[in-house]
Amino acid sequence: MSPRKANMESSIYLGSDGWWHGRVTMGVKDDGSPDRRHRRARTEAEVRRKVRELEALRDKGRAPKAGRKPTVEEWMTTYLTDIASLKLKPRSLDDYWSKTRNDIIPGIGKHRLDKLEPEHLERMYRAMLDEGHAPSHVLKVHRILSRALKIAHRRRLIVENVATLVDPPTADEPEANPFTSEEARAFLEAAAKRPTFMRWCVGVGMGFRQGETLGLRWSYVDLDRELFYPEWQLQRLTWRHGCEDPHACGARFHRFEPCPPDCTAHKGYKRGCPEPCPKDCTKHARACPQRKGGGLVFTRPKTKKSRNAVPIPPPFIPYLREHKARQEQMRAAAGELWQEHDLVFSRPDGRPLDPRQDWEEFKELLAEAGIEDRRLYDGSRHTAGTVLNELGVDMPTIMEILRHTQISQTRRYVKGRSHLSKDAMRRVGDYFMPRPRPTTETRTETRDSRAERARRRRRIR
Repeated sequence: MSPRKANMESSIYLGSDGWWHGRVTMGVKDDGSPDRRHRRARTEAEVRRKVRELEALRDKGRAPKAGRKPTVEEWMTTYLTDIASLKLKPRSLDDYWSKTRNDIIPGIGKHRLDKLEPEHLERMYRAMLDEGHAPSHVLKVHRILSRALKIAHRRRLIVENVATLVDPPTADEPEANPFTSEEARAFLEAAAKRPTFMRWCVGVGMGFRQGETLGLRWSYVDLDRELFYPEWQLQRLTWRHGCEDPHACGARFHRFEPCPPDCTAHKGYKRGCPEPCPKDCTKHARACPQRKGGGLVFTRPKTKKSRNAVPIPPPFIPYLREHKARQEQMRAAAGELWQEHDLVFSRPDGRPLDPRQDWEEFKELLAEAGIEDRRLYDGSRHTAGTVLNELGVDMPTIMEILRHTQISQTRRYVKGRSHLSKDAMRRVGDYFMPRPRPTTETRTETRDSRAERARRRRRIR
């Protein structure tokens, strides 16, 4: 009988190097040559176990593709450049890139994709928490990595998505802190002294997001029908290099040594001195002569529901018409310097309002109104949802006004008030408990006198 192995049958033998070797036929490569995988071990039993595992993956159709697997850094670059960029919104893609460069690549970037273990992820998460990152930040990194590994598993680059074997940190959702009715009025009274008064009326009274408010255009405002159409939003995106060599392009901005303790170059930086550049730094795209895709840009809202028409409160209409007339006066005063963007809220020369300056103005208005510090979302969307709830508006209607896709999301934006809870419990008490009978002075005297007469009769007897 011929010693030749049958098709798809594996081979196991002891090599001259003292190791046991196994050869498994997995199929055919893209170039037509046989796809033979190699496994080795110190003992025959161990190599047979590895061969059986590989054969089981082959029979189930889950065997990884042939060839050397990319590192985590190489795969994340491929995933964000060629795969995620086709689906994600520009702002979300910028956030994915930021967390990949700053957290994933420094933590596990050198590991080969097929050699990645759950312990590698757990150590990276632990190190991030020790560095002071919030659990919500670590959770976002975990989700980005898990999504990338899911695509790699789907394309048979890896046998298993190890991120599904790891329990990420639990992130507590920040508690909403909306304005009370008195605080909202005080805030708008302070804003009434500024040219941006209507911007804050729309944000606080209608619950518009910052980008939606700053990106609102007159073409999508129907004052006659009293409707806003939030079809666009203003966002700040990260610049990208348009040149062929990003590292050489930003050479004069590279700084590889950390700043001294008494650094004066970054004295005005609110977040302190920036981190030193990595050796292969490709940042500083802002200074690239061929830069692209960054700065303040108009983008579509994230979901289709976010573009639904929103009714304008009728009392807002006269103020909006007055605001539009003032803007026409600014356009005439600016003359040739006016940059037409058709914006409802703009600078004196027609350019969009800077979101950073808008955020700083919000903080200034808080101080002027005597309100404790809070997030911009608390003073806009959370406040609008809570006030609507206090006015007795049902939850589905609030969901339509805030343009949420799920009512569970709306419930997170609505916060109960203590005085409303007390009033509700008072009504519950009135419903269940009978009211106490009023005690009159006459009954008390009569009852006491009868008792007294009875006692006197007993003493006489």
